[in-house]
Amino acid sequence: MLNIKYNSDGLVPAIVQDKKTKEVLMLAYMNEEAFKKTVETKLATYFSRSRQSLWVKGETSGHFQHVKEIRYDCDIDTLLLLVEQEGAACHTGNYSCFYRTYEEE
Repeated sequence: MLNIKYNSDGLVPAIVQDKKTKEVLMLAYMNEEAFKKTVETKLATYFSRSRQSLWVKGETSGHFQHVKEIRYDCDIDTLLLLVEQEGAACHTGNYSCFYRTYEEE
């Protein structure tokens, strides 16, 4: 198994990207159990820091993320999930969580 470097809370950031369009969809966190479940089921599974529990993306909304590839950075402390997204990735209903642009005033 991959020797992922989890942070002091036992989590690793997971950047999620649409495999076809390369659009960045969201950032979430995984613990070891979430990573293993994602590998096993091919459905993106994350660790909710607010609920302190695992959650499968789409379990309530139906907007599942089918994991097609998992990449990791040179330090093995950040993951990149290439997914096939069903519906919206963002809880606001937007396809990506990164739908806003910062503009200085």
